[in-house]
Amino acid sequence: MDQRLQFLQPWLQQQLQRLFPQSTFRIDSLAGDASFRRYFRVAVHHAGTQQTVVLVDAPPPESLQPFIALAHAYQQRGVRTPQVLAFDESLGVMLLEDFGDTLFAHGLNSTVASTRYRTAIDLLPQIMQVTEHAEGVVPDYDVALLTRENSLFHDWLLKTHLGLELTPAESKLWQQVNQHFIDNARAQPQVGVHRDYHSRNLMLLEGADELGVIDFQDAVQGAITYDLVSLLRDCYVVWSDDFVQEQLQYAYDRFNAAGLMSDVDYSQWQRWFDWMGLQRHTKASGIFARLYHRDGKAGYLNDIPRTVEYLVTVSRHYPELQDYCQWLQERVKPALAEKAQQHDSMGVS
Repeated sequence: MDQRLQFLQPWLQQQLQRLFPQSTFRIDSLAGDASFRRYFRVAVHHAGTQQTVVLVDAPPPESLQPFIALAHAYQQRGVRTPQVLAFDESLGVMLLEDFGDTLFAHGLNSTVASTRYRTAIDLLPQIMQVTEHAEGVVPDYDVALLTRENSLFHDWLLKTHLGLELTPAESKLWQQVNQHFIDNARAQPQVGVHRDYHSRNLMLLEGADELGVIDFQDAVQGAITYDLVSLLRDCYVVWSDDFVQEQLQYAYDRFNAAGLMSDVDYSQWQRWFDWMGLQRHTKASGIFARLYHRDGKAGYLNDIPRTVEYLVTVSRHYPELQDYCQWLQERVKPALAEKAQQHDSMGVS
C-alpha cells in the first residue's frame, strides 16, 4: 500500500465502520482516467455479505465540491449519478456508490447500438437543465476557456510531441481556424454541458436498462452540441457516418421537442455539430499528447491518430477549411506517422 493510501486508511476505516459496522475490507486499484484523481474499489465484508464502494483520491488543491454539488443537481433532474457516501474536503477523499465495471461500450453491436445511443441522448435534455447547483452557477464555457483548450493542440501535440515549428503562414491559418471554432461554439444555444459525455463515462446499470453518469465535475454552460458530439464522435469508439447521422437526426428532433432550440434549420444544426466536433478533437488530441509527456500515460498515444483523422474527415466537407485540411494531411499526419514509428522502435505503447 502506498504512502497516500496509508495516510487515508484511518479515515476510510472510520467511514466504513459507520456505514457497515463490524466490517472488514480490502482495497483494489481501479483503472484511472485522464486526471490526477485515483480510484479504488473497496470490497467490504459485512454480516456475511460483500458490498463494494469506490474510494476517490483527489488531494488538494483539487476541490471535491463541484462533483458533490453536481451529483446532487443531476440526481434532482433524474440523471443517475453515484451517491456520495462520505467525503472530507481537507483530505481530498470521497466514498461513492459503486456503479460496477460495465461500460457503455460493453457488448455494443449493430443490434443494440441505436437503442443504447438513444438512451444516452435522452438524458442530455436533463443534463442541459443543470446550470446551477448548491455551490452556485455552473461556469461559462467562455472564449478564454475555449482558447486555452485549442492551444493544447499547438503546445502539446504540434510543439512538444511532434517538434513542429509553424511558419508565419501556418500560424495565421491556425489562428483563423481557432477563431472559427470559438465563434461556432459561442453562437449556439448555451446549456448545461457535462463536458466529457462519452463511452468511458457512461455505465450500464440494472441489466443495461439504465445508464449511470460519471466524471462530470468539470461541467460548464456551453454549446448545445458539445455533449452530443462527444458521444457520437467518441475519441474511443468510431461509428459509420450513416449511424452518426441517424442519431444526429434523433437528437435534433428530441431537443426541439424539449424546447431547447428554436428556428434552427437542419443544415445549421449539422454545421454546429461538425464544427463543435472539430474544436473538441483539437483539444482532445492535445490532451492525449500532454498525458504522455507530462503524466507518463503512454496508452493515450494510440488515441491521437484516430482523433486527428476526425479533423481531416470533417474539415474536408467545408470549403473554408480546405487549407486547414490540406495542412493536416501534409504536415501533421506524416509527422504523427514518423513519431509512431519511433515509438514502435523504442517499445513505447
